[in-house]
Amino acid sequence: MEFRIDRTSGLPAYLQLVRQVREALRMGWLSPGDRLPPVREVVTTSGVNANTVLKAYRELEMSGLVEARQGSGTYVKAALGSADPEVMGPLRTRLAEWVRDARAAGLDTEDVEALVRSVLVDEGEIG
Repeated sequence: MEFRIDRTSGLPAYLQLVRQVREALRMGWLSPGDRLPPVREVVTTSGVNANTVLKAYRELEMSGLVEARQGSGTYVKAALGSADPEVMGPLRTRLAEWVRDARAAGLDTEDVEALVRSVLVDEGEIG
């Protein structure tokens, strides 16, 4: 897993790391027993401070999703979501096509997020 930090998002870097792990768990890209990248590797590849990575890993540990094993790293402890990865893959492909169409129509990220949120509200998924 390689983390990406968007310094323009307004979301703290540690929360971006937490979100990416949670999304990887939902997508089936990470499973219980998988090892998260070592802190040094995340620092090198993402450019964030080691304390930021440690804060994200602690947050994930406090939520019961990962466990730190002394001397051997941080490992996924629990899964998230109930969707079959076989189902998620094609849906993600269709969503990616939709996002490309939205971009071609001139929508920016906030427009896309607003549209998705409005559909979720209409479907009763969020209030």
